[in-house]
Amino acid sequence: MAGVNARRASRQRVLRWVVLIVLGIFFLLPLAAMVEFSTRDSQTWPLLVNWPRLSGTYPDLAEGIVASLEQAGLTALLMLVLLVPTAIWVRLRLPRIRRLVEFLCLLPLTIPAIVLVVGLAPVYAWVVYFLGGSSITLVFAYTILVLPYAYRSIDAGLAAIDVKTLAEAARSLGAGWTTVIVRVVLPNIRSAVLSAAFLSVALVLGEYTIASLLNRTNLQVSIALLGKSSATMSVAVSLTALLLAFVLLLLLSLFGDRRKSTKEPA
Repeated sequence: MAGVNARRASRQRVLRWVVLIVLGIFFLLPLAAMVEFSTRDSQTWPLLVNWPRLSGTYPDLAEGIVASLEQAGLTALLMLVLLVPTAIWVRLRLPRIRRLVEFLCLLPLTIPAIVLVVGLAPVYAWVVYFLGGSSITLVFAYTILVLPYAYRSIDAGLAAIDVKTLAEAARSLGAGWTTVIVRVVLPNIRSAVLSAAFLSVALVLGEYTIASLLNRTNLQVSIALLGKSSATMSVAVSLTALLLAFVLLLLLSLFGDRRKSTKEPA
């Protein structure tokens, strides 16, 4: 029996390695092709890391990069301001509507982006009327788009701690609800909040459909337009965006591992 189990475990290890190698080739081969293609022009990468030259040579690309960075930062901020207090308050005071809030937050995940644009187009007609047609106004649409991922992260962080006990202890010592949320609960879900922010930034940097159909500028729209005039620079910028998203997700994983290690008993 022990020999059978050992052979089965050996086959499972071999199968896992085969799957990892196949998936590694599947994901790394396109990246290697992007690196090879983008380095055919020796001036591509030096120009990409030289911001004054890049903004002078490709002003539309520079505008898209700045717009996406602003959109990512403001989306993460608006999402946290809206979602963190709501999630904490629902867990503390309104547990009966938790399922409803979860359903509403996860709803954008089930709706295709093209359908969201059809629904958002009339809304953005009023947004343009009151706020103008700046690309920053995409923050409102992106905040809705990132809700499913951010909610799951924050809800998992709240589920990992005893929110009610912490809140009752703070309230018994005279703390107000604002103090409970900001100084008691929020520090205990810091890694979940950071995870939600990283996911929001990664999603905004890779979004194309909504910005394109609403005639706004962001990084992906600029890359698509740049591909018509300079393919090597377009591929280099795309590769840089992919690597940035990978780094953000890697940081998210490291924060999660650090949080688990700090919870383990000595």
